Amino acid sequence: MGLTKSEIFTDNQNKLASMMKALAHPARIAIIQNLIKSNACVNGQLVEELGLAQPTISQHLKELKNAGLIQGTIEGTSVCYCIDPKTWAQYQKDFGALFAAYKDDENCAC
Repeated sequence: MGLTKSEIFTDNQNKLASMMKALAHPARIAIIQNLIKSNACVNGQLVEELGLAQPTISQHLKELKNAGLIQGTIEGTSVCYCIDPKTWAQYQKDFGALFAAYKDDENCAC
């Protein structure tokens, strides 16, 4: 299997790829949507809502937290998660710039 050779790409390209990787699983999208809807969530509630095993939810939460998309606080034996507003705003800006760069001029030769 080949290496990704990330050094040949720009910092922005690597950053966007990393952001997309953090969101590249339907369970993570469901977790994000659940957190947005509830504005905070305890890990156990996500297990009930999504129907996935606790360790699976925990792994996806870890990936989202490592990407900076969510933040969590420990309250006794529970962990409460929510969207990290600063990172969320950066994702919106970076993805918005990527999508805005395309102008549909209908001149595609394909």
